[in-house]
Amino acid sequence: MDKDTTPPYLSLFAALSYGIASMAMVFINKAVVMEYAFSMTLLTLQQMATALLIHFGRIMGWTRAKPLNVETAKKLILVSLFYNGNVAFALASLKGVNIPMYIAIKRLTPLAVLIAGLFYKKGKHSKQVILSVSLTAAGVMIAALGDFSFDLFGYIMALISVFFQTMYLVLVERSGAEDGLSSIEIMFYNSLLSLPFLAFLIIVTGEFPSSISLLYAKSASLYFLVMFVLSLVMGIILNYTMFLCTIVNSALTTTIVGVLKGVGSTTLGFFLLGGVQVHFLNVSGLVINTLGGLWYSLAKYQDKLRKTTLPR
Repeated sequence: MDKDTTPPYLSLFAALSYGIASMAMVFINKAVVMEYAFSMTLLTLQQMATALLIHFGRIMGWTRAKPLNVETAKKLILVSLFYNGNVAFALASLKGVNIPMYIAIKRLTPLAVLIAGLFYKKGKHSKQVILSVSLTAAGVMIAALGDFSFDLFGYIMALISVFFQTMYLVLVERSGAEDGLSSIEIMFYNSLLSLPFLAFLIIVTGEFPSSISLLYAKSASLYFLVMFVLSLVMGIILNYTMFLCTIVNSALTTTIVGVLKGVGSTTLGFFLLGGVQVHFLNVSGLVINTLGGLWYSLAKYQDKLRKTTLPR
């Protein structure tokens, strides 16, 4: 689908769906990980469930996804590599960086996507878009000053994760635009290509076979079983809405939605988790960050309205 001709309501729906799914996934995964610490195995099972669902959906005629194509898979190897690199380095960074600082560093992704876009796009972003993203990044930095605990290794891992996420989103956007792939097709290839890499990781990190034994033991708990299945389902929904938002809107829009999701998750975390000390700089930074995201959303929505009403 051409971004310029996509109805504004569909663009808004895609962005809101991704934001809600992403926020819900944070708390669902948190509930699962509290009882099942093997996060890489959880991710592997989520990707496996996604690939199988799409495969059987195509066979049953529930989706119009095209059959597996080797040439297309080769083109999307980098997408899968950057996706899994982002996840791996993000998990590594969490070992030394606290959650508020991790979220703050990851919120630098929109600025990185904006800079990357200057190298592969023919057109340039409007002043409103540039200023709004800059305001978002400034809010991140101010918020970080209020909760600063320096860990060099953790910071490096988080920044590398930002780079991988940036390249991943940019490649997804280009794959949808240039290769004519739907969000479901990109999601299928990404899940399928991720499996060998993730299988290697769970063996190297020592998660397997202990993770399978614990999963079998925990399956006796109805609460855990429900949350685990819900995590698998939400993993599929999250990936779909992310790809849809990136293709229908842009990589930059997806990262901004991610930023706003982070603000919402952090705010809910203050009330749901407790034990978090609030600082003036934290609150000020989050407010500036949110204003920048809202400004960007308004600017992009106005651009969408202008493009869809232009005569062709």
